[in-house]
Amino acid sequence: MGHAVPVDQTYFRRTGPTTFAPTEHVGGAWRTDEQHIAPAMGLMAHAVELDLDARRSDGVRLSRLSYDILGVLPLEEVEIEVRVVRPGRTVELVEAVLTHAGRPGVLLRAWLLAGGDTGEVAGTDLPPMPDPESFDEWDPTTVWPGGFIASASLRRDHHGPGRGRFWARSATQLLEEPASATATAMGLLDIANGMTVRADPREVAFPNVDLTAHLLRAPEPGWLGFDTTVSFGPGGLGVTSSVLHDEHGPIGTLSQSLTVRPG
Repeated sequence: MGHAVPVDQTYFRRTGPTTFAPTEHVGGAWRTDEQHIAPAMGLMAHAVELDLDARRSDGVRLSRLSYDILGVLPLEEVEIEVRVVRPGRTVELVEAVLTHAGRPGVLLRAWLLAGGDTGEVAGTDLPPMPDPESFDEWDPTTVWPGGFIASASLRRDHHGPGRGRFWARSATQLLEEPASATATAMGLLDIANGMTVRADPREVAFPNVDLTAHLLRAPEPGWLGFDTTVSFGPGGLGVTSSVLHDEHGPIGTLSQSLTVRPG
């Protein structure tokens, strides 16, 4: 957990036990008068972890986080409610619902699994990434507007349309209260769909309607790495796929379903 920070350096400010107001840093990329969904996803992961900490302390941890985006969110107060769908000693399914004015905007279903020492069998063939200093600094505001994109620092190795690797981080915190490295990372993941675009977003819209992250382990604080491929099918569907890294190696995978809309 980090230290508390001033509210003008955060994406949200807490307005009540379950309510939160976005700051200017949450401004969207497709429309700047709407919320970019990335910080809301981090906020929901934080709410799940707070609920978990209040209920148990036996080391279960986030394994999969699957978000469904039900609609756009204005830059106004939201509420998050968390409930346990499937309780269990070693396997638990939790659901969080983020609403605006009583209307659900984002659903999260998160699997929490018991931890253990699996160091002797740990391993992966997911491809490694060069360290952040190996890539050139890149300004994402050359492609996207909005407060959230402006808050992110990027270092990118762009291979061509829809294919690239990049490191991202933000000095802006989720809230004035401490949040875990996992929740902080969840608040950046939705950036993946826009950092190595297949088409100019001024000519082709390709918003994602969901996001699912599978984690091998909790990320360490610092840079978050993405090895990303954006694919468009011939019938209006698309997929953005990423292998996720921190500076110590792969941490999991990410997938986003796209609705592709030329013109």
